[in-house]
Amino acid sequence: MYHNILIPIAFDAERDITAPLKLAEILGTPGGKVTLLHVMEHVPSYAISYMPTDYLIAARQAIQGELDDMAAKLPNATGVVIEGHSGRSILDWAETNKPDLIIIASHRPGMQDLLLGSTAAQVVRHARCAVHVVR
Repeated sequence: MYHNILIPIAFDAERDITAPLKLAEILGTPGGKVTLLHVMEHVPSYAISYMPTDYLIAARQAIQGELDDMAAKLPNATGVVIEGHSGRSILDWAETNKPDLIIIASHRPGMQDLLLGSTAAQVVRHARCAVHVVR
């Protein structure tokens, strides 16, 4: 049983968000903490000039709202939005906040993932705690 669980959340169409949440309920201790973490990728400076000025603020608020709705379905869960590169930012957050388990969803790898590596693969290789990959 785990006391501090981190679940990185990607809002991609092919990702199953419900499976990691169910697994956290099964593996977590009563009273344990669950953090739902979403990483907003940095928008290149050349692209920002083409976006409405409040786009990033509105996007962050919408994502936080989704995370809060998801967290409300789990005991002791909170949603957190950070900015950065997905794999590295998840690992940095985990290093600072010391979860004892990361539950991360992974899609079936394609050629791009084999050449570049996926976020889940990066977390599995470099996390300093247990990692459970859900397909």
